[in-house]
Amino acid sequence: MRRFLSFNDFFREYFSGKSVKLSLDAGFSCPNRDGTLSNIGCIFCSDEGSGEFAGSKNLSISEQIESQKIFLEKKWKAKNYIAYFQNFTNTYGSLQSLKNIYDEVASRDDIVGISIATRCDCLDDEKIEYLREISRKKTLWLELGMQSVNENTIKLINRGYTHEIFDETVKKLKDANILFLIHAIFGLPFEDQNDFKNTIKYIREVAPFGVKFHNLYILKGSPIYELYKNKNFRLLSREEYIQTILYALENINEKTVVHRITGDPPKKNLFEPKWCADKLSVISEIDKRLKELDKDILKDDKIKNISTYWKEIDLAFSHKT
Repeated sequence: MRRFLSFNDFFREYFSGKSVKLSLDAGFSCPNRDGTLSNIGCIFCSDEGSGEFAGSKNLSISEQIESQKIFLEKKWKAKNYIAYFQNFTNTYGSLQSLKNIYDEVASRDDIVGISIATRCDCLDDEKIEYLREISRKKTLWLELGMQSVNENTIKLINRGYTHEIFDETVKKLKDANILFLIHAIFGLPFEDQNDFKNTIKYIREVAPFGVKFHNLYILKGSPIYELYKNKNFRLLSREEYIQTILYALENINEKTVVHRITGDPPKKNLFEPKWCADKLSVISEIDKRLKELDKDILKDDKIKNISTYWKEIDLAFSHKT
């Protein structure tokens, strides 16, 4: 058990057993890729839409689920499976196209939850209402790539919409009782510790269901690869990143589940920084520092109380009572 509210510890309580994600590719595109906003995507995003470890889009969703389960059985003895729609923008399409995918997954007995990676500018009121309907049947949360609250950074990384739109969408999701998770990247070009603290402050104030912290890494062939070679902005050192994560863990809301504390780049395409190729050593060092700082291990009763808090918000759970 870790000294912060980790994905593994929380969902072992939430779903009563070991839970793992099945990474799926539903074949969606992105308005930042198909020419609607741009053709290059966010500058740090890979050709796979940050879904290097997802299933093959040449298979049906049902086939991907079965193949991922077989693959993960060798690594984890999981009791619960979460369908994770990872690649690109998984609400970018017609409402009917969403129903064709998510209605089927929500009806499966072997899936306890659905995690949908998407963009705030691809969540209109009609789609939010549909997702609310799905969340009555199955635990569902959205993964939102905020990355930073600095508007200059948002423009530089080519996210394609303002922080104001992000904030307005988050408020709509809260009003609809739809759980959501925020992604943040530390080390984006020309940002400093003040920028990181402002992003962490926003996450604390919003108090999302979950958060993913990433370090910026440069993949060969990505748009940021060219920017880095030409501008040569400074990347965070391993020690700087660890210190930033320690600060973030100390300052986010205690009920926010930490799904990730470091990036996981595909090693064959990684250019810099080399230290993030060994994510396990980074995680181990963060755990070690928390222990040295004498941070209490998160006790079972506290995890149970936090789990109860989110179940009261989660429509799938609240409708069972």
